[in-house]
Amino acid sequence: MTNKNEARIREAFEQKDWSNIKAADAWQIFRIMSEFVEGFEKMSKIGPCVSVFGSARTKSSNKYYKLAEEIAFKLTRAGYGVISGGGPGIMEAANRGAKAGGGKSVGLNIELPFEQKPNSYIDNDKLISFKYFFVRKVMFLKYSQGFVALPGGFGTLDELSEALTLIQTDKVAQFPIILVGREYWKGIVDWLKHTALDEKNISPEDLKLFSLADTADEVVGVINKFYSKYMLKPNF
Repeated sequence: MTNKNEARIREAFEQKDWSNIKAADAWQIFRIMSEFVEGFEKMSKIGPCVSVFGSARTKSSNKYYKLAEEIAFKLTRAGYGVISGGGPGIMEAANRGAKAGGGKSVGLNIELPFEQKPNSYIDNDKLISFKYFFVRKVMFLKYSQGFVALPGGFGTLDELSEALTLIQTDKVAQFPIILVGREYWKGIVDWLKHTALDEKNISPEDLKLFSLADTADEVVGVINKFYSKYMLKPNF
């Protein structure tokens, strides 16, 4: 355990008087409100976008980096903007592809002590930095017409499970969720099919909430097919 983590635990058990608690909570509320206001103001003007998720640790030489770049490029050529988490790795690849495709390149950056600094491929007027993960996730979900999840770790799983849960519980309208890399996602898909489903913790219909793909053309095809039945097209 690091000294910083230990200090946080000790602080949580410290006795505080009501005035200190009230003052700290009030300032935190204002910070949260300001992040929502800035996010809503900027994101509401951007138009239809697809969010691309994946690991911040993926190197530019990795096949999934190159695939994320191609996916983003083809999404922008199809008329969609691209939203990423704003950092390095797969996020950088997504913004890089969107920039090369001449589309809107959006970065929703999170302030972290490591790993996360905004990449250089985000449009200058479309970079938003957040302190709070939950505010950032609201922006992803509220302003995305599709989710594309490439290989990643806990952060990618967090964003993926949030989207699936909100659709499953009918809190948001259904939109395409695509897991890219069948081999990478095979373990979790098998677990859903043969463990979670067998234990009746999900229903068979829940397995239809996401698609699997291995190529950029598959990804764009799934999204275009989904929205074609509504006679909707991106309007950039």
